[in-house]
Amino acid sequence: IYADPAKRLELYFRPKDPYCHPVCANRFPTSTMLLKVKRRTKKKKKKQLDSEEQTQPEVHFEMEILGTVTTVYKFQGMSDFQYLAMHSGPDGKQMSMYDKVLMLKPEKEEFFNRELPLYIPPPIFSRLDTPADYFYRPDIHHRSGYNNPQVSGENLIGLSRARRPHNAIFVNFEEEKIPTKPLDAAVQTWKKMCTNPVDKKVEEDLRKLFEIRPVWSRNAVKANISVHPDKLKLLLPYVAYYMLTGPWRSLWVRFGYDPRKHPEAKIYQVLDFRIRCGMKYGYASNDMPVKAKRSTYNYSLPITVKKPVSHTVSVHDLKQGLGSPGTSGAKKPGSSGYKLKESVYIFQEGALPPYRQMFYQLCDLNVESLQKIIHRNDGTESECTERDGWCLPKTSDDLRDSMCLMIKQIIKSTRP
Repeated sequence: IYADPAKRLELYFRPKDPYCHPVCANRFPTSTMLLKVKRRTKKKKKKQLDSEEQTQPEVHFEMEILGTVTTVYKFQGMSDFQYLAMHSGPDGKQMSMYDKVLMLKPEKEEFFNRELPLYIPPPIFSRLDTPADYFYRPDIHHRSGYNNPQVSGENLIGLSRARRPHNAIFVNFEEEKIPTKPLDAAVQTWKKMCTNPVDKKVEEDLRKLFEIRPVWSRNAVKANISVHPDKLKLLLPYVAYYMLTGPWRSLWVRFGYDPRKHPEAKIYQVLDFRIRCGMKYGYASNDMPVKAKRSTYNYSLPITVKKPVSHTVSVHDLKQGLGSPGTSGAKKPGSSGYKLKESVYIFQEGALPPYRQMFYQLCDLNVESLQKIIHRNDGTESECTERDGWCLPKTSDDLRDSMCLMIKQIIKSTRP
């Protein structure tokens, strides 16, 4: 802990209890001394007038300075709830379950088939151990006769935040009609933001992409065009609509093009691929070949002093030509600008995906064996379904199995 300044010192009240939740100490610089103090006691006898003997110890101290202390850890936070593996019996007595739920040695099958009371400790504890003020807003006093507007179910507090559309048109697979032109608000927003020749060039490049291929993912666009992400949010709704469900979900489709009516749109369908975990694939859960971006179960409690400062982009910056590098008024972010690598949307044989979960379009699986699986029913497509699109049933499962086998072979070649 001392070697990493970003970590906090943990104190466990019951070190042998795996369910014990620790309290954490923050690291502080200090300039103090470490003292070694010895207390020496020497007993002596003194006769009293009543001829009774009473022992009076003689005490003196010895002090020595051993060194200086530059870092201290202070436990300033609140202690969280502690969960014990206990069960309340019918008579109200508490029964310990540690010997029943903890496997301290190899056990036989009977150990796992025993009937036990349900005990589920919390998987995640609070990441904050200091009180925080919420600063609730005071109630608003309206004039007489005011009625609150009706609130739809989409605006209620839930597990996910409300969608921020940026004037985009969202289409479900069940909808019969598809949009042929953008919203007026999307047109006005882009025209207002498109203030220099660089932005117009980016718009032309994006239109050419959708002429070559009517369906694109956001990552695929970012890998082919150098455009600022904040400008791409405004440009995409200007030239395409967004599919929410079905085989083209999470993809942008050119206005006026309905992939459900064109069997050749099969190659643009999306494949949700995730790297499988397990020893039968050549690695354990803690030894994944592609590291996770973040983990819920492996984190340090945040130290607010060292939180990174977010860098926001103002509208003025966007108008100064951040749409693409190379302009006089903009900072040059590098030779490739805002372009992403091809690996973010193309699957190549012999290379690992950059992330554990990837969304590939079928035409971007650059492996001959995978393309044979996709084109098994060319010319005989009869119906476009929400799950498989124009492909044969379970085509996605066959693709995932083949891709996992390729990744397994890559791992074996690197770790013989």
